[in-house]
Amino acid sequence: MPLSLLAAAEPVSCTTIEEVGSTGVGALTIAFLIFLVSCVVFVMKFQAASNKLVSYLSIYICGFAAISYFAMLSGQGWTAVEGCRQFFFARYMEWAVTFPMISVLLGTVAGADWTTISGCVGAQLIQIFAGYIGSVSTIHTVKWLWFLIYIAALAGVVFHLVRFFKASADAKGGDLAMLYGKVAWMTALVWIFYPFVWLFGEGFGSFSVSFEVTLYAILDIINKVVLCFMVMAAQDAIEGGEEGTSGNREYV
Repeated sequence: MPLSLLAAAEPVSCTTIEEVGSTGVGALTIAFLIFLVSCVVFVMKFQAASNKLVSYLSIYICGFAAISYFAMLSGQGWTAVEGCRQFFFARYMEWAVTFPMISVLLGTVAGADWTTISGCVGAQLIQIFAGYIGSVSTIHTVKWLWFLIYIAALAGVVFHLVRFFKASADAKGGDLAMLYGKVAWMTALVWIFYPFVWLFGEGFGSFSVSFEVTLYAILDIINKVVLCFMVMAAQDAIEGGEEGTSGNREYV
């Protein structure tokens, strides 16, 4: 017996497509410039940086984001989805790279082991994949199933941040624990807002394409630029935490 709920849907056929307007183009332009300038700043600070891994991650997080926003600003990396809306899949291509890098950055700040960081990255990749597939799904039941997978994976990511990574940072204490507490909670709160934009953008289609693009741009700037500047400015605390841990190991 065929599963009617999962039957193949007709491909999207549109005579007109709702595309990003002037407000959205302005948001894409501002975001691109912010990411580009941030990337250049981090490159200039690389030689003086005490933690090269943190510097590399900050450079590439903002660099990949700048490339993605340039592509969207140039009218590339998009397709029409159900509802005849413009959908920028370039965003998900970038997220598949930068979100795991952010997890590695936070894990590095916390001093977490690579096994724990890998668990967080794995959940993050599932989250991004589910969000993308849900966005392009034309069958409603399948779309919302992907959204549930997206939420479940995001919950796993946030759990890593506020439980496992935090435990590693708290074990080191001092300035590093305070730094991680600030960046982790900021990141967790920002990541929780992404599904709400998806829900009313790619999900219900209630938001205009321009409003959706603007909200994602704001979240991306906080999620990447603000985070990276906070971490880059506190490398002494990160190095101090690592040295403290090494010192403790010598006396065990």
